[in-house]
Amino acid sequence: MKTVLVNKLKFKKNLSMIEQFAIKDFLFQWVGQPTEGLDDFLPLDYTDDVFAKLEAKQESSFLINGDEHFRYVTITEDNQIVIGYLDSNKELKHRIISLDEIN
Repeated sequence: MKTVLVNKLKFKKNLSMIEQFAIKDFLFQWVGQPTEGLDDFLPLDYTDDVFAKLEAKQESSFLINGDEHFRYVTITEDNQIVIGYLDSNKELKHRIISLDEIN
């Protein structure tokens, strides 16, 4: 994953159902195709308060790279898939996920 500054990204204000399904499919592949399905493994809610995203439910604590807590996934206006996560200092960071990172 490539770490980026949030001010360099232009997030979409809303996501169509097709975009939401595409993001979920990509995320399902990225996390390793869990047998219980993505909705049980990592439940997500669609929100569009500041920008559109599929956000992890509060009780979810999916870890990426050991100690980083997944918060949400979205796409930019340039159709880049972006993961929002909290680092070990509880600071919100963003990473662009590439297709090369799928198992």
